[in-house]
Amino acid sequence: MDKVIGIRREDKNQWERRVPLTPADVKELKEKFGIKTIIQPSKIRIFTDEEYEKMGAEVNEDLSRAEVILAVKEIPLHLFQEGKTYMFFSHTIKGQHNNMPMLKRMMELKCNLIDYERVVNEKNQRLIFFGRYAGLAGMIETLHAFGQKLNLQGYSTPLERIKQAYQYASIEEAKIDLQEIGEEINEKGFPPELSPIVMGFSGYGHVSIGAQEMFHCLPYKTISAPILTEMYENFTADNYNFYKVVFYEEDMVRPKNSSERFELQDYFKHPEKYESQFENYLPYLSVLVNGIFWTEKYPRFITKEYLKNQTILSSNLNLKVIGDISCDIDGSIEITKNATKPDSPTYTYYAAEDRYDEGVQRTGVTVMAVDNLPCEFPRESSEAFSAVLTNFVPSLAAENYACDFKDISLSDPLRKALVLHKGQLTPDYSYMKEFIQ
Repeated sequence: MDKVIGIRREDKNQWERRVPLTPADVKELKEKFGIKTIIQPSKIRIFTDEEYEKMGAEVNEDLSRAEVILAVKEIPLHLFQEGKTYMFFSHTIKGQHNNMPMLKRMMELKCNLIDYERVVNEKNQRLIFFGRYAGLAGMIETLHAFGQKLNLQGYSTPLERIKQAYQYASIEEAKIDLQEIGEEINEKGFPPELSPIVMGFSGYGHVSIGAQEMFHCLPYKTISAPILTEMYENFTADNYNFYKVVFYEEDMVRPKNSSERFELQDYFKHPEKYESQFENYLPYLSVLVNGIFWTEKYPRFITKEYLKNQTILSSNLNLKVIGDISCDIDGSIEITKNATKPDSPTYTYYAAEDRYDEGVQRTGVTVMAVDNLPCEFPRESSEAFSAVLTNFVPSLAAENYACDFKDISLSDPLRKALVLHKGQLTPDYSYMKEFIQ
């Protein structure tokens, strides 16, 4: 019996041009493992239908002959087929309200769901991800917004020349542009009254690493969170560098019981015992790049109440832009009210009035909240993603999903990522019942 996989056409929005598998990797799967690929036609995909056909794929609207169907983003309810196995970013494992109808439909049709986000190793580290590319693009978008905001405030800086990520032909082109801007900052500096410009990064995973990689094209000095306050109070003007601070969990939260010490694993297991102390650092930040994993059980790091108090009581806030790459709506950054798209990536929050304006504004805190940032570098992000996913496809295609869950022979990482089996939540995901109800 032929092993056939399907690749669906991405249709969430006009910006989503990524693919889970590239034409070159489709060819390799066919030649090495006899796995055939059917891919739906698309006019916007970064790789053309013709490129897939040349590599041996069948371009066809009908994916019914494929037992396993791969995608990137969520799939509309009416497109699911009974009993099929789907692998994509489902955005359901946190109980995301908007995607519960999709999960219910998959359960009704007795589908199998494998979520890329939960393909992890024995240390619970993700193996298939776009995180680095979200960080790379998110940093560019954040710097673009920061440059525009400074310009509106009357400061002319080289940052205002930074384009949006999708306007660069490649990551390399973006880096070269930022390096040239960095050289100009090195020579001429920022207006002295702006210094110090402190760039904060919350988190240290793939997203943060990607963001820092792009940021490092600019001149900077690194300081640790514990000395940020001291540095700021004893600051000697340096308007030729940014200051970079990476915030770790122990910087951002503290035990509610002041007699207890912070312990990372205890925080992960019992976040209710901890409270945010991140707002102690906010008066010193010019820009925050948020790339931290967050669910509702963890404390918020920036609240509307805090911003309102700072604005009304003291005006002691230098924060101009938040690049919320994690983009959890009403989440760790409470003023992230909705996700945005590259053609309109920002909105601005006015704490005193608890209101928003679209785009970058002269005052207020501007939020960059594009939720699918890797799509701004669709070719490079797809190639990196496909290079990893290809290693898992032979096992995916060979599995007998009709057997009992205990008899599933998928490798450990894939088995951990099996959210639904024959329409039922698997043991690791039984907690999701409360979200579905």
